[in-house]
Amino acid sequence: ISFNCVDSSLSSLKNCQSYINTGMDIATHVALDLVESFNDVEDVNSMENVMLEYAAMDRELNHYMRAIEETVNQIKREKPENIPDLKYLVKEKFTALESKNSDSDLQKNEKYMYFKDQLKEMRKQFCHRSDNGNEAIEQIDEDIAVTQSQMNFICPITQMEMKRPVRNKVCGHSYEEDAILKIIQTRKQQKKKVRCPKIGCSHADVKGSDLVPDEALKRAIDSQNKQ
Repeated sequence: ISFNCVDSSLSSLKNCQSYINTGMDIATHVALDLVESFNDVEDVNSMENVMLEYAAMDRELNHYMRAIEETVNQIKREKPENIPDLKYLVKEKFTALESKNSDSDLQKNEKYMYFKDQLKEMRKQFCHRSDNGNEAIEQIDEDIAVTQSQMNFICPITQMEMKRPVRNKVCGHSYEEDAILKIIQTRKQQKKKVRCPKIGCSHADVKGSDLVPDEALKRAIDSQNKQ
């Protein structure tokens, strides 16, 4: 039995998945734009719902592709004399996978988790500027907050303001992308692990795969420099 057509269809489905990923990236950027311009809460919640819808589509697509792959592998393994009903077998496996769905699955989607993490960081960076109250106290609080933020803008490796910050998903600390990747590469050649360069951090195994762009921090740095 030739599965060329099936392989071609799977390839097309994987392309669809890349479109979903792009949609999630766009939704994340829109949500960060909303926080930066102080259109928070309701508008941002609507973007979170969009992210969850994308996550559900991604899960359904993953289940369908897995059902197809398992069906093909089963037929290759069993080598039946007559061609079975592929559509029925795929549907059966797909239904079994979908029956195990839960809302918590969507919360564990990698891009959704990144969305939530960056949203939290974005609110930390920008929301203190929108607070109201006594002007003198507010100015002092803002000066302290800005000073603390500026300290966070400094890379613990280069001791310079970051231009392309990346965030460690494990310990939450950020570094200049080129600087941390250079250290990881050097230690890899020496067959040694990389300790997080942030003073006081106990995380002793920084990996390149744990680093994600820190969009919230980059926006805060850019915003501060514009002011």
